[in-house]
Amino acid sequence: MMMKSNALLFGIESSKGEFEGTKYDSTKFHLSVDLGQKSNGKTVGVVTRPFKLGDSTEIEKWEHLNQYMSQGKPIPVEAEFDVVASSDGVKLTLMSVKPATQASGKAAASAQA
Repeated sequence: MMMKSNALLFGIESSKGEFEGTKYDSTKFHLSVDLGQKSNGKTVGVVTRPFKLGDSTEIEKWEHLNQYMSQGKPIPVEAEFDVVASSDGVKLTLMSVKPATQASGKAAASAQA
């Protein structure tokens, strides 16, 4: 089942290389989302979770926000997830992410540029 959600994006990291003959190429988006059943203990403050999406070139679409995000300011985003429920709980797979259109301020203007 597909689900759209608003979230805060706190960081992005790309990774590309080879390890023991296996190539890898991905980008992780660190989003604040409800951890639900995955949380075994207590949390204080904001908790983020990494979601893979695309290859290492995906980060290039977001590089213009580096100065803003490096100050610790999250970017409001609209994320689309594939949600799969099983006996082990709910698995979220990030399918798309883009700057939120309803966000205001400098970040939203920069993100939409």
